[in-house]
Parts: sequence; structure tokens; C-alpha cells
Amino acid sequence: MGGGGFTMEPANPLLDDFVLSLARRPEPRILFLPTASGDTTAQINAFMQRFASRTCVAEHLSLFRLREARAPLREIVLEQDVVYVGGGSMRNLLAIWRAHELESLLIEAWRAGVVLAGLSAGAMCWFQAGITRSSGPPEPLAGLGLLDGSLSVHADGEPERLPVWLRQIREGRLPGGWALDDGVGLLFRGHRLARVVSSRPGAGAERADAVGGELVRRRIEPELLGDGGAGPAPGEDEAVLELRHVNKLRRELGRRRP
Repeated sequence: MGGGGFTMEPANPLLDDFVLSLARRPEPRILFLPTASGDTTAQINAFMQRFASRTCVAEHLSLFRLREARAPLREIVLEQDVVYVGGGSMRNLLAIWRAHELESLLIEAWRAGVVLAGLSAGAMCWFQAGITRSSGPPEPLAGLGLLDGSLSVHADGEPERLPVWLRQIREGRLPGGWALDDGVGLLFRGHRLARVVSSRPGAGAERADAVGGELVRRRIEPELLGDGGAGPAPGEDEAVLELRHVNKLRRELGRRRP
């Protein structure tokens, strides 16, 4: 998610409910990792306020206070259905994860079917690279590389990130990727982009690539969640809906080509 969720939209649960809907069990276990913010109490409280009343088992894990954890790190991570990573400093997030060897556990969990989610730094970390403001000015930073490409967040809320991201792609220093407005999320199944969704009318995304030394940009209109959204109706198979959506995108792209 480029931004949004419980830390940015306290009155709008659409993205967070969408994340829960992806879990494999009807009453999923969801773990919040507030590492990027330094495990601040404000983020943890906001997470619990959003998820404690929902049909799920919600908990958080502080790597700064790991001695207080109820079980070994590996056991906690691998028993989850969803791992949700908060925003903050991407640089600090990755450094602390690596110090605890958490990144390998998260990849193991993902391969076992655990949903990996996050916003801002918690979204960029899964990609080859992102545009961080951990040190102040926007700058590129390598991520875990679980997903191909680059990601830039807060495209509408922090527009100063966007020109840095586009320049880095045009110069070949970053791979092509996506820029997301606040409230917009990308859903990947494996390494394949399956859906682009939004909790806010008017919010959008774009794809940018360097082709022959030229920058090629394409705006993406997301599916609006909620009353105007494209969530599966009762009895409908989500995989079928995703296939319909992909075919629709292909037809639209075909019409745009000269």
C-alpha cells in the first residue's frame, strides 16, 4: 500500500479489511511489525484499535523488546496467516530485520502461504528497491527483492519522491516499477500482479519503465473497494474474478495500441 490503512485512515477500514480477506482461514492470525517506526506505541495502539474488534487474532511483535516475546521468533512468524508491516524508516527496518535474521523467516512464511502486507516503508521493503526518506531527502534504497521492480509510495501526499524515482528509472539505476497514491494497494499472487485496489475515490497508480533510453509512463486506475469496489460476491470464486480483471486490462491495453 502506498499509504492508508489504520495509521492514515482511522475512519476508513477498506484496505485493512481487504488484507484480512486474503487470509486462508476464516479467523486469521495477523501479526503487526512496527519496526520501521521504532515500535512506537501510537502505531501499535492504532493497529489494535482497528483489528481487535474484527474476526481475527491480532498481535504485534516488537524487535526492540524481543525478550518479552511469548515464543521464539520463528514460531511466532510461521503460525501467522497475515504479517502486516507498518511505515517509517525503510533503512532502519531492513537493518533491524537483518540483525535478527527476520527477512529469511518472512520469505519462508510467504512461501508457505502467509499473506505479507504493509504500507509505505512496509510496502517498499518487499521490492528490489524503493524511494525512502529515512535520511531526509528522497533517495533510492535496495529492498529485499522478493518482488521484481521498484516501488515509490505517497505519490500524492509526498510528491517530491516521484521525480527522484522517475529519474533513477530513466538513468537505469532503478528497475521499472510502480508509484502509488495514498490509499492504493497492489495485490501480488506469487510474483504476478493480480489486482490494483483503492480505498479512496480518485486515487491512482502509475507504472514507469525505461525503454530504449526513454521513460514510458502509464497511469493505472485501481478498483475502488467498498460500495464501488470489485470484491467477490458471495459464492463467487476470487480466482475467476481476478482472471476476468486481467483479461479486461489486456483488452484495454490492446485498444490503446496504435
